[in-house]
Amino acid sequence: MVRFDLFVIFLLVFLVNFNVQADIKIKFKVGEDIITNIDILKEKNYLIFFRPDLSKLNEKDIIKISENSLIRELIKKKELDKIFKDTNNQEFIGNLKKNLFLRYNVQDEKQFKSLLTRNNIRFEDLLTKVKYEGLWNELIYMKYNNSVKIDKEKTRKELILKISNKKKYEYNLSEILFDIDKNEKLISKHAKIINTIREKNFKTAASKYSISSSSDVGGKLGWIKETMLSNNLNKMLGNMKKNQITKPIKYPNGYLLLKINDKKEMKQIVDIEKELNDLISYEKDKQLNQFSLLYYKKLKQNTEISEY
Repeated sequence: MVRFDLFVIFLLVFLVNFNVQADIKIKFKVGEDIITNIDILKEKNYLIFFRPDLSKLNEKDIIKISENSLIRELIKKKELDKIFKDTNNQEFIGNLKKNLFLRYNVQDEKQFKSLLTRNNIRFEDLLTKVKYEGLWNELIYMKYNNSVKIDKEKTRKELILKISNKKKYEYNLSEILFDIDKNEKLISKHAKIINTIREKNFKTAASKYSISSSSDVGGKLGWIKETMLSNNLNKMLGNMKKNQITKPIKYPNGYLLLKINDKKEMKQIVDIEKELNDLISYEKDKQLNQFSLLYYKKLKQNTEISEY
């Protein structure tokens, strides 16, 4: 992925550094940047490393996901480079490294580089990707934190009303948040997703179709208390059994599928303030994620993308 006028230099450097013997072809032009078939293969390695369930898909689907991932990355990077003057803040990058080491249970950079090398991934490339995702989250927070609308007193009253009933449950949930193209119908897109779930599994379908950030972990949301969900969702999930999947639920950015991985009775709530703060934090993250999707969608609409 380079600017068009630096393409020849890039190819020479790339071939020297990576010892690649292959026909290099331009596949996409995104604004002033290009994506080659080599970029796509590198992205495929990266995505499978982070999302192993992708390997269960056929090659064509994995390549398509990799292409979309690179396009998304370039569009975000261009916006971030305009806004952040210093994208190499050492404290910020140091924290990113620590989080990566914890996630993959390694002690230091040397051990992590060894792990990446075994998977044909360069540490510097991965760090750049993670850095820009971190900056994107920071940008969304800066732009939209004050736009998050949560009525604390109303939320408190609703919470008290919810916990006044007898039995309450926690649900271990996974999600697929999907959108529909102009020439696509909901029923056909839903059918494709369900077919992938049946042929592979929910994780693989989430990695392939979901536009939510949870797609990086196969759609996994983890344990969510009934008190954090809307009355409509609670009613729907309350009538479902383990491993069942909801029908498509209309959402601001598309349609949502939820799967119940497990279900258990909640412990009695004794700390209302803690529960309230958890609920507000959950709702805030949900709204910021919606703003993120809308902001990216707008950037993409204003970006010229050509496929070769």
